[in-house]
Amino acid sequence: MNTRPEKIRIVGSVGSGKTTLAKILSNKVQIPYYELDTVVWKRDSSGGDIRRTEQERDNYLSSLLNSTSWIIEGVHFQNWVLHTFDRAQLVIFIDTPYLLRIYRITLRYLKQITGKEASHYDPTFKIFLDMFKWNHDFEYSAKPKLLRYIKENNLNCITIKNEKELKRFLQDIHTTDKRNAQYARE
Repeated sequence: MNTRPEKIRIVGSVGSGKTTLAKILSNKVQIPYYELDTVVWKRDSSGGDIRRTEQERDNYLSSLLNSTSWIIEGVHFQNWVLHTFDRAQLVIFIDTPYLLRIYRITLRYLKQITGKEASHYDPTFKIFLDMFKWNHDFEYSAKPKLLRYIKENNLNCITIKNEKELKRFLQDIHTTDKRNAQYARE
């Protein structure tokens, strides 16, 4: 990576670590991050989130994409988000092992129902079960389509499969920032 990307799309299944990476990366490179779930839903502090209309959703997403820099994360891989991949200077695909995601989904649910972790939604047992379905659907349906899309469109993509690769990527971003700062001084 010679120059740090200013428009980054993070994708992966539920429980893969997308939001965690987006937060870390946002802090590290000082680029705002956005969750696609908040593009779909108007968040309400009283817990009564409201689904945006397709027009509202698309307008909101367009406004984000028109900013000078962004990190957008989400599992979504439908037609309405394809341009987030096309406009990104870097796509980060977090492809953690299937069983690890099941563990993380379970741990997240337990933390949320005990109040140890906040969530944007009411952590019901139904949503907990839905997450397993979403994880399965991503692995066996969306993931092959995503990989094909990335290849066919020759997108600049890195795949992160484990903690070691994540640390290496974050170090590489840090090194790139130092190189860019050095070049700016010369």
